[in-house]
Amino acid sequence: MTELAQKSALRTSALKDYVEPAAQYAAVRDGGVGLIDLSSRGRFLVSGSEAVMFLNGLITNDIKALAKNSWMPAAFPNVQGRLLALVRIIHRGDGFLIDTESATHDTLLKLLDRFTLAGDFRVADLTEQTIMLSVQGKTAEEMVRATIGDPEAKVEHRQMVNAKLANGVEITVIRATHTAEDGFDLFVDATAAEFLWNRLVAAGARPIGSETLEVLRIEAGIPRYGIDMDETNVVTEANLDDAVSFTKGCYVGQEIIARIKYRGHVAKKLTGVILEQETRLETGARILSQDEKDIGRITSSVFSPRLKRTVALGYVKYDYLALGTEVKVTTISQNPPEANDLANRCAAAQVAELPFVRGSWYSRADG
Repeated sequence: MTELAQKSALRTSALKDYVEPAAQYAAVRDGGVGLIDLSSRGRFLVSGSEAVMFLNGLITNDIKALAKNSWMPAAFPNVQGRLLALVRIIHRGDGFLIDTESATHDTLLKLLDRFTLAGDFRVADLTEQTIMLSVQGKTAEEMVRATIGDPEAKVEHRQMVNAKLANGVEITVIRATHTAEDGFDLFVDATAAEFLWNRLVAAGARPIGSETLEVLRIEAGIPRYGIDMDETNVVTEANLDDAVSFTKGCYVGQEIIARIKYRGHVAKKLTGVILEQETRLETGARILSQDEKDIGRITSSVFSPRLKRTVALGYVKYDYLALGTEVKVTTISQNPPEANDLANRCAAAQVAELPFVRGSWYSRADG
């Protein structure tokens, strides 16, 4: 809520729209629609006749195969195949809109700026000039149809559509989830921020704060940069295989990423861990095997209102990744813990499938 209140375009309407976290959660999970301000994410427009060539040498996915009016996930790795940024690349008529987390905004801007002098490759930072709102929930499609239009409500996953709001402002719409529920991301000029926000709230969308969003995204098994993944992780360790093309040509870090793929597996991988009861965990809590071998660590955790248990994301060594594998998670802060404390201060858990909650996004896809 604080971040949203600081956005000048939304300041006049944001604070009064929020309700208690339980009601926010229910709006997304129980058949309503949640409204999330994701404007703090970074947005860049890359254009120029050599944009495809330069980008394809920097990212893990194949931008040459990205048709206009569609989007793809991709990662920017370093030469060791380690993750610098996770992005979504949207092929618009005026170039490629790159959306990334706020934690990787500066890194990505510096990386892309290096190539602007090498050829016809232009980068515009649109983060301050634009906003990004997301509607999430089982009835998100009906919300978009009522507030924007029928063609925009029918846009499919990995596709995009441009439209005009009632005030004439252009809007880019993609279908995407941040919660495991059906959803749409809306990109619009900052001057239209308050108009769009108020229109969605008036139609019944319930604003979602950062605390509730954190619960929803962990239940959905979605990692965050700087929390669940960073530059120490090889791209494929972070469960990002859908952001990687294993058939495209050369790119930075390809040799390492391909070698890991074709040797069979990574040494460790991000997975779900579900505890038998509500347990408070610290970031970095150790994951132990039943015979108390150190096999991983927790990166983020939360109590799931839907499952009535603590769920967590964490890295687990390959030999223990089978679903249902029984493990222990330390609940003490000292590292390493005293030997006589370890047995008494571990919580029983299991390796679990992601997402923890399969919401309307998955029921729609299955259907």
